[in-house]
Amino acid sequence: MASGMVRWAAMEPTRKITVGLPRELLRKAQEATGAGITATIRRGLELVAAGRAYEELLQLRGKVPLSIDLEQLREDR
Repeated sequence: MASGMVRWAAMEPTRKITVGLPRELLRKAQEATGAGITATIRRGLELVAAGRAYEELLQLRGKVPLSIDLEQLREDR
């Protein structure tokens, strides 16, 4: 087991799973991350979770009152 994975596994409970993946998809994903299978799949799951959080934030657009003075903000530059 890689040392990075040992640290991650110690931080939170893990679940061992079996997943059937197209070889080419996994190859491309690993090429993009430059990481092994576990780290690549973990990154993909993190992106899916972040995407959902982003969608929830977008639904708040225009619903949260902000009191920002754009002119004052521009003066800070």
